[in-house]
Amino acid sequence: MIDWQRVTTLRDEIGAEDFEEVVPMFLEEVEAVTDELRTNPDVTKLEDHMHFLKGCAVSLGFAAFSDMCNDGEVLAAAGKGTEIDVPAILDCYEASKTAFMTGLAQGAAA
Repeated sequence: MIDWQRVTTLRDEIGAEDFEEVVPMFLEEVEAVTDELRTNPDVTKLEDHMHFLKGCAVSLGFAAFSDMCNDGEVLAAAGKGTEIDVPAILDCYEASKTAFMTGLAQGAAA
């Protein structure tokens, strides 16, 4: 679910102190979009939302979430936005976030 090698690489690239600042910012930006998807899903914005979420997911090592967002982006680009399983994507994000935060607390990216 989490690509810990990517997380470690990110931490090494930006430094541990900046990593501690960047992670909450990434999560805040992701949650602004996931909240919109929960409360006001708009099929016309799905391609952009999926693309944005995919990029954030890749940066944070959320591998499964990134894959699901990529699939959603492809569907939306093909005019099949109604076929995207948005609730499953949101569930994957929540599971990924939990695994990520637990892993960080246990030193998985150290």
